[in-house]
Amino acid sequence: MRILHTADWHIGKKLHGYDLLDDQRAIIDQIIKIALDQQVDAIVVAGDLYDRSVPAVEAVKLLNEKIATINLDHKLPLLAISGNHDSPIRLETGKQWFIGTQFHLATSIADSLQPVTIADTQFFLLPYFEPIEARLYFDEPITTIAQGVARVIDEMKPLLDPTKKHVLVTHFFAAGSSQTDSETKIQVGGLDSVPLDVFAPFDRVLLGHLHSKHALHHPTIKYSGAPLKYSLSEWQDEKGVYVIDTSADSCTFISLTPKRDLFALAASFAELTDPAFYLPLDRNAFWHFTLTDRAIIPNMMNQLRKIYPTILAVERLDGPIREKKQLTLKENDPQTLIQTFFHEMTGEQLMDAQQQWIDQGLSEVLTTEKRVEP
Repeated sequence: MRILHTADWHIGKKLHGYDLLDDQRAIIDQIIKIALDQQVDAIVVAGDLYDRSVPAVEAVKLLNEKIATINLDHKLPLLAISGNHDSPIRLETGKQWFIGTQFHLATSIADSLQPVTIADTQFFLLPYFEPIEARLYFDEPITTIAQGVARVIDEMKPLLDPTKKHVLVTHFFAAGSSQTDSETKIQVGGLDSVPLDVFAPFDRVLLGHLHSKHALHHPTIKYSGAPLKYSLSEWQDEKGVYVIDTSADSCTFISLTPKRDLFALAASFAELTDPAFYLPLDRNAFWHFTLTDRAIIPNMMNQLRKIYPTILAVERLDGPIREKKQLTLKENDPQTLIQTFFHEMTGEQLMDAQQQWIDQGLSEVLTTEKRVEP
């Protein structure tokens, strides 16, 4: 059997305020194309389909559209679990009908104890859960995720079919893994870390939760990583999916190409604004710049955004040289005070959009104050 392993789509996520729905649509289309080109027998999504427990309408529409493309248009079996970003209750709406089209969605511990058999493989779909859920389900004093996962897997062992390959799909922090900045830090004192030997009964473990395929180096326990770069710490990370062949006992990583990539670059302001320097660059990508200049550059961000429209941030390598002076704020209207403070702190003027946000916020504050006046 051939399986495509992906995870952590985080549909609806924004990157420093920039909408990523078009990027997510394009990358899921690539995943579907890989699945068809590789002639896989099933697609696995190991949790965090959404970025929020209450996703935006546009995010819900996109996920529904892509599930329909995979499962109804291409008739591919789809196996998915809820992650720590998903709301199990919202995600499972309509679940009773999904099994009729081989869309297998697990959102509870009870679901994980109903194995799904496709061809030569038996899948166990274990969604993310908190210790209290395992404590209530088993009526036992379970206080950590590690204890909870071990207890669930103990319940799975009698269900293992000795004539089949056994694949566990789950969404936790495996011991020895490393994290990036875009994952929600759910551990408290390391108590969420699941020891790798707990997964011993399974031939393969397909993980979600960590966004880099390099998070864990193990021959049979793999994080696929997120399909897009969701933080600056991932800018050098190769994104993609795994294709597993249970018959050949092989696992191949296939790279994905984003609609808009993410890069980090250190350069001077003169270089960044020189056509000979920037014309060869992908200026539609997301950029994080580290300026090597130390002088204050007036209106720096506005000048850079005219060339690079999707800048995530600009940092100074050593910080600007400033004259040491006392900041004095004369008695003025709130707008002027904010403009003065911003200029003193950054050496820049407010952008039009920033000024509009400030004006709107001050207007709402003043309106509220008038309402509560006696």
